[in-house]
Amino acid sequence: MELKKLAVRAAEQYAQIPNIEAIMLAGSVSRNWQDEFSDIELLIFWKQAPLDEARTQIITQLQGQLLEFHPYEEEEWAETYTVDGVKFEISSFLTETIRQTIHQVTRELDVDPDKQCIAAAFQHGIALYGEVAIEQLKKQVEHYPLELQEAVINYYSDFGSRWNNREALVHRKDWLMFYKVVVSVQTNIMGLLFGLNRQFIPHPAFKWQRNSLALMDIKPKNCAARLESVFFQEPSDAMKELEALIGETFGLIRQELPHIDLSEATRKASFVRPKI
Repeated sequence: MELKKLAVRAAEQYAQIPNIEAIMLAGSVSRNWQDEFSDIELLIFWKQAPLDEARTQIITQLQGQLLEFHPYEEEEWAETYTVDGVKFEISSFLTETIRQTIHQVTRELDVDPDKQCIAAAFQHGIALYGEVAIEQLKKQVEHYPLELQEAVINYYSDFGSRWNNREALVHRKDWLMFYKVVVSVQTNIMGLLFGLNRQFIPHPAFKWQRNSLALMDIKPKNCAARLESVFFQEPSDAMKELEALIGETFGLIRQELPHIDLSEATRKASFVRPKI
C-alpha cells in the first residue's frame, strides 16, 4: 500500500477537527527512506489541549485498531493504531509547544536530541494540512547556528569513564557491559558527526544511522561500514576500530573547527585503565 496516500487519507479526517491547526507527515516516509517495516508518523499540532474523545474519534472513522493510547506526558499526547495492516504513530503537541522547542534548539542552543528531532522533522516533513503554520515553523530551522554546532560537539566529545575500562572488559569477557559501552561510544561518534556537519539529530536513539551518514559530507572514510562492523568483529578488534574512529573524528573537528579545544576530551578518550 502507498503509505503517503494512506497518510493523506488520515490527515483529511484529522483536518475536520476545528482544534487542529496543522498536520505534518514525518519519519522515514517523509524522507523516502521507508521499507517493508515502516509505519506512518504523523505530527498533529493543536490550538488547545485535545480531548481523548477527539483523539479516538479519528481511529474509529479510519476503522483502525488501537494498540496504545498515552495521556499527556512530557508535553506530548501519543497513540498507536493500525489501519489496513499499516501502523500509525501519532504524536500530538500544542503548536505553541513546538514553537518553544524550536526556539530552545535554534536560539538557546539546546543539545537535547529529543528536541533536535523536532527541528529535524520540520526540515524534512511534509505538510498535509495547515501549510501556512508549518511553513512558518520550517523557516525557523532553515539555519543551523554555528554556536549550536560547538555546543553539540562539546557535549558529545565526552565518552565517559566506562570507555576507559575497555581493555579490562574484553579481558574479563564482560560482554554485556562491553557492548553497552560500544553503543554509548557509537552514539557519541554520531552526535559529533551531526554537529560537525551542522545537521539536526533526526531521532533521539540515532535511528537510520546508515541513511544519516550518507547525507554527511564530513566523516571518517568508510564510516558507516566500519561502525556496523564493530558489532561483528572480534571484541578486541572492535575496540581498536572504535579507537581509530574516535581519533579520526576528533581529527576532522580540529581540521574544520580549529578554535574548539579538544585536548582534554582527547586525553580522556585515549586513557585506558592500567593493569596492576
